[in-house]
Amino acid sequence: MTSDAPAEDVVDTPTTPASPGSWDTRSEEVLASSALTASSRTGDVPAVKGKARRPGGRRGAVDPVKALMHRHRELCEQAVDPLEIAAGLEAHGVTDRTAARFRHRDVFSLAEEMYARAERDEESAPASSEPAGSVAGPQVPVGWAAFAMLPGAVCAMAVAALDFTSGSAKLFAGLLGAIAVGIALRVALRQGPLRVRGRQVPATRAWTGFLLAYALVGEGLLDGILAGGPDGPWPLHTAPLLGLALAVAPAAVCARLFAVQSARTLALSRGLDDFASAVRPLLCGVFAVFLAVATGLLLASGAVLGEGARGVGPAVALGALLLLARLLEVHGFPDAGALMLGAACAAEALALATALGGRLPGFGFLSAPVESVASAWGPGAVPVLICGGAAAVLLAHAMRRLTRASAHAEAVR
Repeated sequence: MTSDAPAEDVVDTPTTPASPGSWDTRSEEVLASSALTASSRTGDVPAVKGKARRPGGRRGAVDPVKALMHRHRELCEQAVDPLEIAAGLEAHGVTDRTAARFRHRDVFSLAEEMYARAERDEESAPASSEPAGSVAGPQVPVGWAAFAMLPGAVCAMAVAALDFTSGSAKLFAGLLGAIAVGIALRVALRQGPLRVRGRQVPATRAWTGFLLAYALVGEGLLDGILAGGPDGPWPLHTAPLLGLALAVAPAAVCARLFAVQSARTLALSRGLDDFASAVRPLLCGVFAVFLAVATGLLLASGAVLGEGARGVGPAVALGALLLLARLLEVHGFPDAGALMLGAACAAEALALATALGGRLPGFGFLSAPVESVASAWGPGAVPVLICGGAAAVLLAHAMRRLTRASAHAEAVR
């Protein structure tokens, strides 16, 4: 005597068509494998009294969300909030259209189900201790504001030492001051909102040092070359360096404000497009505030040191470039900043080289572009155009990168 074995329940897989490229390859593979398994099992279901068994509604081995959770198992196990899963999915290319294939309106709702099921299925899954709306941005050490003001204070003392010394003592004071400012800047960048927790590009430090050195002596050197020199000693413009050192503090405040507000916006958003639309004006506002404060500090430094407004334009452009490069690096995108900093260094070095090369017989055309810019707007216009152009490119890139939820995943850890 034989009896028919009960047929397995089969889950319908979503078959909503999607446009090519509208969702990531990994999720496509998950659904494709699930559909293949479902179809093969449906073909094996025997008919009972002329009626085909209807697929059941129970989640089984072909559950696409379960398969997606398995593919992103580490993300689901380590997440302490659904927002972190949403940011991680977006970083892997999952879009709202992808979520629709999993019968969810957007990535956020898909992440909420993945988080809830991971918490239910995994006993060791960490629980969020705070509601999503209370996210306050990445943790920073207490007293980070004092560390942010350290470079400005040390640079002010170094500039004062240069004014009160002469001869070999002045050279020694300058070298010692440069080392002290470098150490203070390193401490400020490692102990506050400008700290980089991920991958870094080592060449960024060298590019930054070259750009700061050009701000100190580059304008005077280029002016001397175009005038037939350079004849030493080259004039030192310490006001731009002092203003930039003082601007580290407002840069840290702006970075903290951007991180906190972005985290709160992420907690309240219900879609990736909504989050991006809310963060774009925030980024523009923070950037504009920094430019305004940095300009004021540079003008004040020039007035105190007797240099006037000379060098303010190049220093503002350089400050904008450095801030955007650092923000991208802090939020996990260091390559673009390093690339544009290196390009700015190469352009400034090329400007000096072509100004010198134009003196060679028959090569006057080399210095023609630099001479035309300097004669029209002064030698300071060269770094303004170079650093300002690089900052504009970085700002456009930041509008794409820093408005993604995955750029703020650290805020929900």
